[in-house]
Amino acid sequence: MPRIKKGKRGSNRSGSLHQEVLQLQLSAKVTLKGFKNGVKGESGASDDELNSDVVSHYSSASEGTSVVEEGTGGEQVDEQTAQEETEDKLKQCIDNLMDKSAKTRLAGLVSLRQAFSSRVLYDFLSERRLTISDCLERCLKKGSGEEQAAAATLFALLCIQLGGGDEAEEGVKMLRPVLTSLLIDNSASIAARQSCARALGMCCYVSAAEDGEDLVKSLALLESVFMSSYPNGEGTLPTPKPGGPGLHCAALQAWALLVTLCPPSKLTVLLDQHLPKLQACLQSNDVNYRIAVGETIALLVELGRDVDEQFEVEDSESLCHCLKSLATDGNKHRAKNDRRKQRSIFREVLHYIENEDFTEETIKFGVESVYIDSWMRRRIYDAFKEIMESGVRHHLQFNSLLRDIFGLGPPIILDTTVKGNKISRFEKHLFNSAAFKARTKLRSKVRDKRADVM
Repeated sequence: MPRIKKGKRGSNRSGSLHQEVLQLQLSAKVTLKGFKNGVKGESGASDDELNSDVVSHYSSASEGTSVVEEGTGGEQVDEQTAQEETEDKLKQCIDNLMDKSAKTRLAGLVSLRQAFSSRVLYDFLSERRLTISDCLERCLKKGSGEEQAAAATLFALLCIQLGGGDEAEEGVKMLRPVLTSLLIDNSASIAARQSCARALGMCCYVSAAEDGEDLVKSLALLESVFMSSYPNGEGTLPTPKPGGPGLHCAALQAWALLVTLCPPSKLTVLLDQHLPKLQACLQSNDVNYRIAVGETIALLVELGRDVDEQFEVEDSESLCHCLKSLATDGNKHRAKNDRRKQRSIFREVLHYIENEDFTEETIKFGVESVYIDSWMRRRIYDAFKEIMESGVRHHLQFNSLLRDIFGLGPPIILDTTVKGNKISRFEKHLFNSAAFKARTKLRSKVRDKRADVM
């Protein structure tokens, strides 16, 4: 996966558009006109009311309701006023992160996560990134497990919002020590450690320097977590501790995301080191961890074939036999939904290992689509979806970072004539495939730059 060029993104402000595209203006941009002095918003509302107001405002904007005054010839209501009110509420949520009450801090974290997931707020957040990072650091150090988990996830969202440039790197350097400390602390909350694993993986992915130092450190850290699930010298899987499989799953998936950034020389080492041990982990008693392991094996094989067309899995016959068993598992002691999910995933993994077949998935948003046509592309999309949940589609439409990663180009500004000029599904598929191939070539060049470090 190619790295994102350093530096600030251009401002998302635009000139006045006619009334028909007011919907897009409201959903795509949050301007800061008149708020450069960072004055604290005043609100006498309760925490629950404040959170509800912020979320309801975003929801109504997402629904695209055009607000016009009756009897004024369709004159638009002052859009700036609505934006200023929203910014005031967001400022109040940020202030809540410094409150003495744990309940108030958690409510602020939850509300900000919903806002960060559902909108692109680069201008607003770039001016307040240090304040927010400082607040999150205190939440991670002194908060409860639930608060720590929410703070780690919010920090990952902040890095995505800032676009992976120098501003995001600044925050990562500030919070990496506390995230690392929590992740390896066996006495910390499992939920908090899982969130820290995902946050470290995502933040390193969008902001890692091209010299690869942060990448090497993050890979080693995540390996130290999930390798405790590997079989011992006698080939026996260890008995998992309570919550262990969930933590191993989060660390392995974050690690797999970062593996997509590795140069060929590093990939070769990782394949030799991890593929045999991961095959043994397919016998884990936890269905979610088995699935994560299967998907990671498919990803590693795909990356190995990308580097060397003649790449073959060691003891592939044994691996395929195990995959077939999981793809047809009918054990009644497993939950029905777990069996169905497991069979579906492992059929895909088996087909890829045997025939290099991949089941393509189409993600639609607006008039555009992203085609998930490889295990690497799926791991990247799933990683963003885990952090952003349903908001990932909005960010695919308007967030320059995600659009760059998936080869979508600049955000599309639509007018009323676009519906009559939509390109065909096949044309969109060709465009996406060509863009992704170009990015793959660039990724290979960037990998070569990292090779010396690794």
